[in-house]
Amino acid sequence: MAGSDSDFPVTPEILLRAYASGIFPMAESAEDPGLHWLEPHKRGILPLDAFHVPEKLAKFVRRNPYRIVVDRDFSAVIDSCAAPRGASNETWINAHIRRLYGALYEMGFCHTIEVYDGEKLVGGLYGIALGGAFFGESMFHRARDCSKLALVHLVARLKAGGFVLLDTQFVTDHLRQFGAVEIPRRDYRKRLESALATEANFHVWPADFQADAMAVLEANAPSE
Repeated sequence: MAGSDSDFPVTPEILLRAYASGIFPMAESAEDPGLHWLEPHKRGILPLDAFHVPEKLAKFVRRNPYRIVVDRDFSAVIDSCAAPRGASNETWINAHIRRLYGALYEMGFCHTIEVYDGEKLVGGLYGIALGGAFFGESMFHRARDCSKLALVHLVARLKAGGFVLLDTQFVTDHLRQFGAVEIPRRDYRKRLESALATEANFHVWPADFQADAMAVLEANAPSE
C-alpha cells in the first residue's frame, strides 16, 4: 500500500499510530515536500532469536575499538543518515521526516545507536520503539563496519531489554547476512500485534554503557 500525506497534516501521534498499524512513511527525495505511506506485501524483519554475526565482524565487535552511546545526538545521526549516497546521490529523508522524528525523539519514542571515535561520530542508526517492537529506519557509517557495529549493539540492547520484533521494512543484501528475512503482511501483522502488547525497555542499560555485545548475543542464542 502506498499513499500521500497531502490531504492532511501528519503529526507525531499520527506517525505512531501508523507504525502500530504496520504502516511507515518515506519521501521520494530530500526535496519532496510530502510523505508516502507504505505497507509492503512482504515485510523485512531481523529475527532477534536468529540474529547472525559473521565471524570477521564478530572479532571486530569483540575488539570494541569504538565507544557506543545511545540517544546522545539525534540531529547528528539523522543528518548523517540523510547525506546523499550511492550512484544516485539521493536521500529519502526530507525536512518533514526530520521534523517528525525529531519530535518523536523528544517524546522518547525515537532512539539512536551512535558510534564514536573519540568525539567524532563515525557510525550509527535510528529507529522507533513501541512496546516490544523496534522499527529500524536508517543507518550510516564514516568508518569501516561502523554501521554494522551499531546494528550488533542495537540487537544486543533489544534482546537485553525484552524486545521481540526488529522491523527492517525491506530486506537488502547488507541485512540478509545478519539473517534478515521477508514475511507476508499477514504474518507481520500478527507479530506486530504480539510485540505491541509486550513490555520492553530500550534503556535497560545506561546511555553510555559499553556492553559486551557478542557476550550478550551468545548468552541469548538458542541452544542447538
